[in-house]
Amino acid sequence: MDPKLLDILVCPVTKGPLRYDRARQELVSLSAGLAYPIRDALPILLEGEARRLSDEERDRGRGAAHAGAPRA
Repeated sequence: MDPKLLDILVCPVTKGPLRYDRARQELVSLSAGLAYPIRDALPILLEGEARRLSDEERDRGRGAAHAGAPRA
């Protein structure tokens, strides 16, 4: 995913930042608890297409964010 694109994309629900999960090909919004799929190199930023994050995923993501982990 192009880092410049990631810098301008926001969660359509919360308008908060998105984190790129390369392994799952998703853009993750911890604030909304959603993971938006990336299909054919295009992010699908529709709430109805997003996967709900488990409590464990949200906790893990928050821990990484507080540790200063990179977004990409």
